[in-house]
Formats: sequence, structure tokens, C-alpha cells
Amino acid sequence: MNTTKTNHPFPCNLPLAQARNTVLNLGASKIREVANAGMGRDDVLAFWFGEPDSVTPAFIREAAKSALDGGDTFYRHNLGLPELREALANYLSQPNSDSNSGSKPRSIRADQIAVTSSGVNALMLAAQTILEPGDKVVAVVPLWPNLTEIPAILNAQVERHSLSFSPAVGWTLDLEKLLERITDQVRAVIINSPNNPSGWTMSGAEQARLLAHCREKGVWILSDEAYDRIVFDGSYQAPSMLDHVQADDRVLIANTFSKTWQMTGWRLGWLVGPANVVAQIGKLIEFNTSCAPGFVQKAGLEAVLHGEASTRQFVDQLKLRRDHLFQALASLDRIQVVNPPGAMYLFFKVAGMNNSLETCKLWVRDYGLGLAPGEAFGAESSGFIRWCFAKSTDLLDEGAARIHRALQDGAVQ
Repeated sequence: MNTTKTNHPFPCNLPLAQARNTVLNLGASKIREVANAGMGRDDVLAFWFGEPDSVTPAFIREAAKSALDGGDTFYRHNLGLPELREALANYLSQPNSDSNSGSKPRSIRADQIAVTSSGVNALMLAAQTILEPGDKVVAVVPLWPNLTEIPAILNAQVERHSLSFSPAVGWTLDLEKLLERITDQVRAVIINSPNNPSGWTMSGAEQARLLAHCREKGVWILSDEAYDRIVFDGSYQAPSMLDHVQADDRVLIANTFSKTWQMTGWRLGWLVGPANVVAQIGKLIEFNTSCAPGFVQKAGLEAVLHGEASTRQFVDQLKLRRDHLFQALASLDRIQVVNPPGAMYLFFKVAGMNNSLETCKLWVRDYGLGLAPGEAFGAESSGFIRWCFAKSTDLLDEGAARIHRALQDGAVQ
């Protein structure tokens, strides 16, 4: 009889290793689900992600090259290069050009700014700073999914407050109903304006009323202003919470270099908030990424100091592309589309479509057309599809021709 014992390093009756339940329950990106079905195919026109088809401007790339050649490959301050924080403070202190916003002169200090490793990192750091498990968060939707999933990762409870859509006026906010939902039992409200995916843009007057209400209730505002420079009314600047905040307000404003300066792959962003809170965010940066790379920050510094002309040229180009695609889609049967006031997307409704995810999968498979399904941004927009128009008009025309063929073929789920 063999009496040899086998020593197992772990008890045999334990379950297999797995992530915690909160992570297991996260929904995978439906945009990525569509993109994964089409990546690697040369025939696919990719309009699914929010980035232009042009590379970062040369003067920004040269600044990064110069920093690398100079040996800038070491750790940097958790909160960012002092010169970049100062440049951002000066840049953000410029008043908003919206004369009806009810704004006051801005006075942003460098100690109110944290430089982060991307805009989405800024959002995660903001949430880690103010949210506890079980906190109630109200989010204005439809919304880029990261903004609702980040609180969920931290075990906060997200309540969705939907914009309304009308073919005549587009997406609008019932501010009174939103304010009714923001009680003193709410920890934070999340706003993204100009909005991804709809392009809805909150007015300065609405921002001021929201802030006054949140002050009264002791509620934080997390404002994602990634598209603050991409507006099409000639102002080159959307209304911002920065126009209304006081230094100690419970407001965190996240932004990114990705959109304004066409730096999506650089992964550089920033947060603005009360100085005492930003100081604490420095500790969180240490435990998340330690710091943003120095040579990337040098590129960001060049963008902030010398990028205004490039930004305005980019926005002018986007406006032409927006109008071009709008005309093409508006002429098609079964499509309802409104020209958005901001951001870089047309978010259009397709009559008779019950499942935008399956429709987008069908279109990428059979027509080589890569778009983002409305379900990715919440059930409120299941009848919609998002199209990033930051592409050449030739590509937009070909994409419009393909969607026309798909609709003629009845290829809608």
C-alpha cells in the first residue's frame, strides 16, 4: 500500500483564482467589441474611436524628441512639472468668451492643478479622492461609459439622469428635474460637456445654477471637460465650471491633451480642484502611476504655450467635416440626425433599429463600416449610433455611401 503523502501548496477545495466580484460584473466596452470585430481588416473604415486621422502637430512632437535627446527619462514630481502646472494655470485663467455665461474672471493657481497620465486617469483619481463604497452618484447620460464604470469600480452606486432627444432641437437637459434628484444624500454629480456621444453642451447659466444647488446640498461636481475647446459657434471655448467656481468649492474638473491638441496616444491630462484636495491627489498619483513621463509633459508644455493657432485650425476643420457628414446623413431615409454644438461626433437615430450593437457588428462585417453602438453609452441611447467625424471628407463620403447601401439592403437589427 502506497502511503506517500502529496503536499499541495493550496487547499484543493478552494475556487479557482478570479478577480473580485465588482470587476467581474463590469461590462466590457461595446465600442471595443465592435472594433475588435473589424481590426486588422484593410477594408474597414474606422469611425468608432474619438480621435482624428491626423497625427499630433509637428511642433509638439519635436518638443518630446528634444526632451528625450536631452535625457528626460527620469521620475518627475507626482503632481507634474512646475512649469507645466504654471502654464496650465495661466491658460485656464483666460476668461470664457461666452458673454452670456454669467462667468467671472478666472484666477486659477498652479497649486490647484494636478498633471495626470491621461484624462481618464484624471477621472479615476478624482473618483478615488471623493468616493467611498456605497456613495450615491448621479450621472447625466448618455455618457462615455468610463464615467459611469469608474464609480462602479469603487463600489459607488450610480443613478442615471437622461437628457431628452428631439429631432427638432437635439439633446436637452431638464435642469429642474436634475436638481430634484441631487439631494444631500448624493455624494457627487457627473457632467460631461460638451458631451460624448451627443455633443450636448451645458450653458453657463445652467452650470451656475447646478453649482449653487450643489453648494447648498454639499454635493461634489465632477466635470469632464475633455471637449471644452471643440465647439462650433465661433467661440472656440465651451462654457466651463471654471467660470463659476470659488477656490474651496467641491468641484473637480478633468481635462486632457488628447482632443484639443490631437494627442490621444500621449496619455496626458490634468485635474483642477481645491488646493488642499489636489495636494492629497498627489499621494494617489504616487500609488497609481507615480508621475506622468517628463518628456510627454514637455510636449504638453509646448502645446499649452504655442498651440492656440493649431487648435483653432483643427476646430475649423472639424466644423467643415461635421457639416459635410451631417448633410450626407440627413439626406438618407430612416436616419434622424441633428448637428451637435460641440465634440466630434454625430449621434444619429436609425428608424426600426432595435439593437445598435448587433447592427454595428453587421455593418462592420458586411460593409466594412466601423461605428460605435448607442448601447455603449447606456440603454437610453439604444436606438442611436455614434460616428466620429474627425476624418477626411473622402472617408466620410465613402462611409456615407456604405451606410446608404446597408439601409437599402435592410441590414438593420
